[in-house]
Amino acid sequence: MKLDAIFFAAHPDDAELCSGGTIIKLVKSGKKIGLVDLTQGELSTRGTSAARKKEAERANKSLGISVRENLKIPDGNIDNNEKNRLKVIKVIRKYKPEIIFFPYFHDRHPDHHHTHMLVKSAAFYSGLVKIKTEKLAPHRPKRNYYYMQSFVFEPNLIVDITDTFNDKMKSIECYQSQFYNPKSKSPQTYISEKKFKGFIEARAVFYGFQIGVKYGEPFYTEEKIRINPKALFEI
Repeated sequence: MKLDAIFFAAHPDDAELCSGGTIIKLVKSGKKIGLVDLTQGELSTRGTSAARKKEAERANKSLGISVRENLKIPDGNIDNNEKNRLKVIKVIRKYKPEIIFFPYFHDRHPDHHHTHMLVKSAAFYSGLVKIKTEKLAPHRPKRNYYYMQSFVFEPNLIVDITDTFNDKMKSIECYQSQFYNPKSKSPQTYISEKKFKGFIEARAVFYGFQIGVKYGEPFYTEEKIRINPKALFEI
């Protein structure tokens, strides 16, 4: 199956939190979207990898994505080495996405930074003919987009997710082990506090305001963006 875009994430729930509205918007526009988690999130304070897997399966239905894979790289050890690069390269060559999304390089969680470095390297090397992967031809995505996690950056692209924000929140709520749950007896974490979901909405409102809509999701791309002159009247 050829995909239009792949969203790469360090842990199950990262992509939903940071770009769930964009994922759903792309799906509703007719694009085939895939999601690739690098780890099973087994080091998380709350929940288990088995629980995260079931939660991700529920989130998949909410997102409407075409495929989701987990590369099972050890959580906390997302090293940019040959073994891990080949795992990512094989996924890129298998699905041949036009564009890919992954974390911005600066973040409080080392796994997010390491995911950026690994995926960015693999995306480039995936286009090299002399790197061989059985029965998979070289392919390099046309563009990389970086999504925001804990630390903020100045985006050069904001997607209007006003019509998909509620669905984004439903996909996040699939991860009951990770986020606010008054019935949970697990230790409190940065993302399990009740106010965290308020932060997610506040950030969407903040970036939405910057483009004149109710909710927005910020991204950054290092390359210049080409647009049709007609689009100038939509800005």
